[in-house]
Amino acid sequence: MKSFGTAIGATLLVACMGQAASATTQNVIFNGTVSPTCTLVIATNGTMTVSPDLQSLSSHNSGGSAGTVTLTTTGGVSLSVDPVTTTTVPSADTTSTTWTPTYSAAGAHSIVETGSATAITTPGADLVSVNLAGTKSGSNRFSNGNYQATVTLRCE
Repeated sequence: MKSFGTAIGATLLVACMGQAASATTQNVIFNGTVSPTCTLVIATNGTMTVSPDLQSLSSHNSGGSAGTVTLTTTGGVSLSVDPVTTTTVPSADTTSTTWTPTYSAAGAHSIVETGSATAITTPGADLVSVNLAGTKSGSNRFSNGNYQATVTLRCE
């Protein structure tokens, strides 16, 4: 009986060797999630110059320049500027200044100069120009000395 079982097993083995092995497949699924995100990288700081009537200190005045920031985003974010909170003025300047930050963007998104938040819904990269204007009212004028103000560009 033992040799009969061995003979049957050997016969089946020889019979199977002549046939192709049956193939099998299985799908492997991959999932991923990209959250809304953006990066801001400062390219240049801005420069403010004074107007001929000494009532405006601005990056828009002749000789002034905007600060530039590179923005890269997945979309689904909002771009804005915060009100100016940090300033340095010469001690001789004792009158109030109204600081107005604005920005515009060119590249994947076209944003006309604004001080308001702008929704960015699509991915892409832009060069953002950030401007700042300080103004004096009435008979007040900018004094001699160094001025500095910080504008926070926000992407969230």
